[in-house]
Amino acid sequence: MDSTYFCSGMEFVAGSGSVLTGEQKAAMETSFVILRKNYKFERVLFWGKIQGIKEDYFIVQGRGEDELRDIKYLYSFNCIDWFVLPSATETMISEVAKSAKGHFTGDPSFVYDQVGVEATEAVNEEKRLAVSVHQINEEVSVVPHGAFIRTPHDLVLINRSFNGLSESDAKKLDNFVHFSERKKLKRKSIPESGERNPARDFLDALSDDVPEGSWSLQFENAGQVCVIRSLVWPGLTFFHVPMTLQHGYVYIGNGIKNLSLPFQL
Repeated sequence: MDSTYFCSGMEFVAGSGSVLTGEQKAAMETSFVILRKNYKFERVLFWGKIQGIKEDYFIVQGRGEDELRDIKYLYSFNCIDWFVLPSATETMISEVAKSAKGHFTGDPSFVYDQVGVEATEAVNEEKRLAVSVHQINEEVSVVPHGAFIRTPHDLVLINRSFNGLSESDAKKLDNFVHFSERKKLKRKSIPESGERNPARDFLDALSDDVPEGSWSLQFENAGQVCVIRSLVWPGLTFFHVPMTLQHGYVYIGNGIKNLSLPFQL
């Protein structure tokens, strides 16, 4: 969620239980300014919060020139003091999958037991946090179709001519896409004309996701705001106010994927 829409955006997603205290919001708004200056980010976004037993991890995302690839994550316990999350490597993802289970403790130095597992190095909770944030963002980050463009030089930028989806378009899951590298091109990812515009049609549509029914789309706030929730990663909530630039997503949850969803649908 872009820091520009932070306060209004948090109100739009509050129906999902995505709430912060007034003190936390004030601290976050101050941190947005400081982090953007100190790390020379083009934009700073509130990514969300992963709940722990002892402490919660507040997460922000800083973006550089390329909106899709030039990304850094930081975490905090108090929305004031921030620590850079390591990048999630393939090795780290594999090691975390083998050993890190259950709820987060809230202690980044906590080391997970690796009984019966051959590991190249110990897996602490900071690494698990980095992997979880990476996976959630890869699998369920959401933007309206057309909100970003890919230049001939392969840079992903904000589409300055995007003025929001119409109300009728915002009612269709086809018009929302994953903000992550394309994994597969399916029928619904192609416009009805059958012709792809490489500048706009470079992201996967939510409607292509398996299993079907992985998303819930509703209009809330007296029908003024489109709200989409992930059932795969409960806690991920996206909002868009049709005919405006306001859109964003936030994750507030325990960082545990709902692997039972195919059996629940």
